[in-house]
Amino acid sequence: MKNVLVIGSTGQIGSELTRELRKHCGSDNVVAGYIKGCEPTGELKEGGPAAECDVTNPEMIAEVVKKHNIDTIYNLAALLSVVAENKPKLAWKIGIDGLWNVLEVARENKCAVFTPSSIGSFGTSTPHEMTPQDTVQRPGTIYGVSKVTTELLSDYYQKKYGVDTRSVRFPGLISYLTPPGGGTTDYAVDIFYSAVKGEKFVCPIAKGTRMDMMYMPDAMQACINLMEADPEKLIHHNGFNVTAMSFDPEQIFNEIKKHKPNFEMEYDVDPLKQGIADSWPDSLDDSCARAEWGWNPKFDLNAMTVDMLDKLSKKLLG
Repeated sequence: MKNVLVIGSTGQIGSELTRELRKHCGSDNVVAGYIKGCEPTGELKEGGPAAECDVTNPEMIAEVVKKHNIDTIYNLAALLSVVAENKPKLAWKIGIDGLWNVLEVARENKCAVFTPSSIGSFGTSTPHEMTPQDTVQRPGTIYGVSKVTTELLSDYYQKKYGVDTRSVRFPGLISYLTPPGGGTTDYAVDIFYSAVKGEKFVCPIAKGTRMDMMYMPDAMQACINLMEADPEKLIHHNGFNVTAMSFDPEQIFNEIKKHKPNFEMEYDVDPLKQGIADSWPDSLDDSCARAEWGWNPKFDLNAMTVDMLDKLSKKLLG
């Protein structure tokens, strides 16, 4: 990677990945792509070049790629799971029609492309414990359908046109920098905000519902390390299982209580979120990512909890 374009740079992943890529590749070599109404601000704006880049406009993408001599595109434009379920047509337009545009520009300009997939690409018929890398993918949400299509379309461009496409299936991502934005796993971010603010947490996910999770610093390394991996060692290209931990609401609550003894939690289950959560795996087998490009997360539940409480306390309380 020499010159990188991050499409969706102000979103959940993009706002942090853009910063990490600028540290890794040089500030002037990473373009923060955005859409009108979601312009970069603060460090994201001041830290390097930015350009309007809407995935629904292929001419705009091509113009940015040529102007900045881009060789790698991180295509992060997508709606999160709960939002997508309420806006399925828009979810498809951004997630799939947008991806098609990105892949066409990449094919014409010889760019590599990273487009994240998700544990949402699995469904109720998928094995839920240690879900294999290659298994049944029959999701029941538009979010999941779009993610499966993302993997397949990216594989198609890699095999037919030689476009270097790569992706991981992210679990729930937890960050102290990016506020929750409409994902099924966002309760695992919300719970820290409540703990730091001294508020009782009302959990929308039922007791005992396990889902895979990852702390954002590990997610950033996955994005970078996969794109820099030796292509000769990759058996797979798109849809690598990656994970760092798996827990249910009670487990994360108890971990936080070790540091916040007076913290309280009650349940008020959201049927939409719970239905989505029940269709997702309890745990993922990420052995292929470990073997093919050296995936190795640094944060477990304990380490993440300590760091989240510390960083979020400084952010919210000063």
